[in-house]
Amino acid sequence: MFYQVQGAPLYCYTGDKAFDAAKPTVVLIHGVLCDHSVWVWQARHLANHGFNVLSIDLPGHGRSGGEAPASVAQAADTIAALLDAAGVQKAALVGHSWGSLIAMEAAARLKERISHLVLIGTAAPMKVSPALIAASQDDPEAALKMINVFSRSTLASPTGAGFWVYGASMALGRKVLRSNPRVNVFHRGFVACDQYEGGPAVMAQLTCPILFLLGSQDQMTPPRAAQSLIAAARQAGKTVQVQHLPVGHHQMTEAPKETTAALHEFLCR
Repeated sequence: MFYQVQGAPLYCYTGDKAFDAAKPTVVLIHGVLCDHSVWVWQARHLANHGFNVLSIDLPGHGRSGGEAPASVAQAADTIAALLDAAGVQKAALVGHSWGSLIAMEAAARLKERISHLVLIGTAAPMKVSPALIAASQDDPEAALKMINVFSRSTLASPTGAGFWVYGASMALGRKVLRSNPRVNVFHRGFVACDQYEGGPAVMAQLTCPILFLLGSQDQMTPPRAAQSLIAAARQAGKTVQVQHLPVGHHQMTEAPKETTAALHEFLCR
């Protein structure tokens, strides 16, 4: 479904369920060069187990119109505007990679409107190598190949369903890049990650419980890179849960059942 957000249509996948204002709402926020489809396992499960799901395409990505956000702050503004457009008074935010920074920043701004915060494959700071930033601009295909090999613990599907996750991710990246002929969303997203300085200081502003879902084999955002966030949240007296999965950066597709179970358990508390 689409909501008019900041003057443009924003696409939200709902897990094929109608929106029900009586149910709790979960917003799923993707990372760089991705779209709502990376959450398909989790979105469908949550939608069939008592939750409204708004799995978004960020502005300028996939099916969504508008200007692709050039910063975490701009994207966080979009999340706030989406909740207003959907008439959602309180929601849980779940973000992966770049989306985790967006979710964290939005949660800090929206305070009590956020019931739960889940940060998957997160880091602070989330620095991107200059070589990869340059490649995302000058040779996106080469950069896409690099991150799809480097960021995964497996190139095959762990579900036994015969899916080639590397090929699927390559196809998705190309599709998202083509979806916006005006802006290189690959490069813009990496720059936004690299420049974000919120990090640990944001933790003190949160008012909700936080789940850190980290991949023990993640080379893009290794678990040690999340430790400053975890420490800051605990120091600020927040309710913090940390869970490690034996996979790489793409927990949603490398460990779909385990990721889904972790989300469901945390969001039901």
